[in-house]
Amino acid sequence: MGIEITAVLFAAAAVLAVFSGWRGARKPNFLKGPRLIPWRAIMLTSTAMAVLLLVHLVNLLGVPTGR
Repeated sequence: MGIEITAVLFAAAAVLAVFSGWRGARKPNFLKGPRLIPWRAIMLTSTAMAVLLLVHLVNLLGVPTGR
């Protein structure tokens, strides 16, 4: 992947992590019923993806991150 695609995917994953973290932290409304979207699982998945994309982006910029 190129640096442009990696940066766009990183930004999208970070925005999704923040949005799903906000939605997952809200109090449940028992009158509406149960939540049908697992916001906390989406938050954890998108955060992990953002971290991996950040490491890839740093590697593309020339900073060695491995051994």
